[in-house]
Amino acid sequence: MTKLAFKNVTGPIFTLTEEMIQQGIRASRESERRRIILPIHREQDAEVQRMVNFLQPDTYIRPHKHPLQHATESLVLMKGSIHFFTYDDSGEVISKHIVESKPHPGVLDIEPEVWHSFKVLEPDTLLFECKRGPYDAETDKIFAHWAPEEGSDEAMNWHEGKERQ
Repeated sequence: MTKLAFKNVTGPIFTLTEEMIQQGIRASRESERRRIILPIHREQDAEVQRMVNFLQPDTYIRPHKHPLQHATESLVLMKGSIHFFTYDDSGEVISKHIVESKPHPGVLDIEPEVWHSFKVLEPDTLLFECKRGPYDAETDKIFAHWAPEEGSDEAMNWHEGKERQ
């Protein structure tokens, strides 16, 4: 089974060190999913979920939406770049944006009920994610029925067609 995340950090203060960054990059490169999460909230049921995502260009983020009223999601691109997409209910692209970490960190804030996904454009991309918790896998997100499942043969090139729309 592929490791999805590191263990939650501990202690009253968290500082992202170069050693942690290198460990996260290595783990994302070695992961079948080509990504891994470092949860920086101390407990899994924390009211505010905070994570550093380590991502490689050949990872697949299946389009999804967060259905709960409080499920606003904020992303800060710390390193690298992504092609961010929003979709209508049938999977047509509504908007697409290249979001980069330079010359300043790129910021996205996504309201609940918005179908979204992104394609990672640069190796060793780091993304900070923050959303209200506690996390519940049953209610956190709905995956788009019109997009391929993660791990399927169609998933790897799915975003290519969306970039041309």
